[in-house]
This record gives sequence, C-alpha cells and structure tokens, in this order.
Amino acid sequence: MKVVMIRHGKTPGNLLKQYIGRTDQSLADEGIKELKAIASSEEFKQTLDSEKVEKIFVTPLKRTQETAAILFPNARQMIINDLREMDFGIFEEKNYIDLEHSKEYAAWLDTHCESKVPEGEDKASFSKRSCNAFLQCMKDSGDEVVYFLVHGGTIMSVMEAFAETRQEYYKWYAENGHGYMAEWDGSVLSKIQAV
Repeated sequence: MKVVMIRHGKTPGNLLKQYIGRTDQSLADEGIKELKAIASSEEFKQTLDSEKVEKIFVTPLKRTQETAAILFPNARQMIINDLREMDFGIFEEKNYIDLEHSKEYAAWLDTHCESKVPEGEDKASFSKRSCNAFLQCMKDSGDEVVYFLVHGGTIMSVMEAFAETRQEYYKWYAENGHGYMAEWDGSVLSKIQAV
C-alpha cells in the first residue's frame, strides 16, 4: 500500500511567517498560483496520476480543502477532524517578531516548542492525535494508494512516528504544496520520496 501526504498551499499567514494552526485561512493568491503550476507540471501528473485520484483525506480547514480541489480536482474529499494542524493558542496569527517580548513565547521556545502553548496544544498531544487519525484512515481506506492533503505539522508528526528512516520532527518539514510518498506495511513507512 502506498501513502501520499501533501501540505496545503500558502496562506496569507504563511507569507507573514505566522503561527497558523486552528485559524481557518483560505489560500493566498500566491499560494493558488504556485499550486496551479504544480498541478499542471508533467512530473506531478505522472508521479501522482492526479486526475485519477478518487478520494483524498483532508482536514476541516479551508486551506487543505482548497488545495485538494486544485491538485486533485476529481477526488472526493473526506474530512478528518483530528488531522488538523496544531493549535497554537495565544500565538495564533502572530510571528516571531510579534512575540519577541512575550515571556510565554520565550518559555515555549526553551522547550524546543514541545510544551503546551497557552490556550493551545503541546507537541506530544498534537502528534498523538495526528498519528491516531492517520492510522484510522489507513485502516478504513482500503485503497491501493491513500492520499492525504494536510498540514506541515501533521506530516512531520506522522513521518517522525512511522518513517523507517528515523529523524526528528523538524527534519520532515515539507514546503507548501509538497510532501512525501512512501510504502506502508501497516506499521512502517519505507521507500520514502519527496513529492
């Protein structure tokens, strides 16, 4: 069984380097333009056979659904709540410049961004939620290739937990509109390639 996990296109918050977790932003014009270029490329069409994808798992947030509609226009979108991005609590819609004098932000950075964000989530809980949702989708799917159009944090959580090549969370960062394709044996992701 194969797995394809792709990160949504750029939002206005991404362009401003803001923490955008629970905030439900649509794609930015620049993000739409980039996604259309990806969708029309021969490499994308051949690698993922995007026109023939019938079903794709997305999150309740507009940015994943809008991206899926551009990259996989014929796919039925299956909304999975627990695949959503980490909740950044009081840091939502702020960037490092906005937060440079925040004691809460400094404390969070001191834990390598793993502790609980005030009014938000901690990394361990978020990763557990994402991975459990991924496993449930894999169990329920029954498809030969399972497609996910999700968030950067979701991808990093799943890859950190299940990739045969062990790397820490941030090493699995994917640019907007990109991600990974891999083989899934029921417990491990192998033969991983960037898409």
